[in-house]
Amino acid sequence: MVPVLSDGEVTIRAHVPGDVDGLLEMANDAEMVRWTAIPAPHTRAMSEQFAFTIIPRGWEDGTHRGWAIEAVDDDGRARFAGNVDIRQKPIADIGFALHPWARGRGIMARAVRLAVDWALTEGGVEIVHWRSHVGNEPSLRVAHATGFTLHGTTPGMLLERGQVLDAWTGSIRFGDAPYARTPWAESPTLESDRLRLRRFTQADLPRIAEACSDPVSRHFLSALPQPYTTATARAYVDDCLWQAATGAKATWAIADRTTDQLLGNIAVMDLLGLAGDHGEIGYWLHPDARGRGLMTEATRMVVAHALDPDGLDRRRLALYAAVDNPASNAVAVAAGFDRFGTQRVAERLGDGSFDDLNGYELVR
Repeated sequence: MVPVLSDGEVTIRAHVPGDVDGLLEMANDAEMVRWTAIPAPHTRAMSEQFAFTIIPRGWEDGTHRGWAIEAVDDDGRARFAGNVDIRQKPIADIGFALHPWARGRGIMARAVRLAVDWALTEGGVEIVHWRSHVGNEPSLRVAHATGFTLHGTTPGMLLERGQVLDAWTGSIRFGDAPYARTPWAESPTLESDRLRLRRFTQADLPRIAEACSDPVSRHFLSALPQPYTTATARAYVDDCLWQAATGAKATWAIADRTTDQLLGNIAVMDLLGLAGDHGEIGYWLHPDARGRGLMTEATRMVVAHALDPDGLDRRRLALYAAVDNPASNAVAVAAGFDRFGTQRVAERLGDGSFDDLNGYELVR
């Protein structure tokens, strides 16, 4: 028998015939197809088989304990909202999906907490593993919010639709608190007269690749991969998302406020340093955006957010610039940083030589 579990707002229970329409709609949703291996196109018969054959059989043999998620919509109706599944034991993995109407409401985090708590206390499970496609932010946010330890990227872990895919992974054990282990380093939209600092989008990838293939960028950022393609840019954007989830780095795309064209990148890095209240500013600009004071403008905006107690709540920010990079040094000074010293031959350049490195700081 499928246990009915509720936290007073969200209930997980056995599927009923009235769920099938919602199951079918969810299965054919574009985001569901993008991030899962669900058969596409999906038929009503497939949804019925999943709910009334596969899940009951899984409960009988303990291999696939699955629930329907029920929540209240904007009209006050309790309705089907999605699925959550605990697969195998004593080592289990979790799967979950939400109907489009239910997304962005915190419903899945509540459902996952209910399912994981039952699995670890009553379901004979010692550890629950989470995995998702690299880049699946909604899934990452659920894992982050529900207390999973985020481990990293495992190459070639998933096989879906004939493709071998890298996976983000995490796990949770009995006794782990079912809430976020670290704050998510959010990058809220910041605006000035000329600029909009925002999250990266798919449309930014070609401009990222252009900027990071530029000879000047490559000279002062010697660790950039070569060649730098749109696929490389995609991997960079995905890594920025992971770094935000683990609380390590907040990253913004610098865009033209009128056209939204990508102009550059700025980040507050090293947020998990030993001091716990420091950060380091890093940045680059697309070649066609240089020489207009745009990076100084963007840096001032990010510094204000980073030092704000309601923002990143940093007490000290650092910024480092190669001595022979006058543009980067000028940004540091114009943004209010004070130079505190120079490290000798500390910066490797793109041609293999080493430059001295100026250190700047700004204290709240």
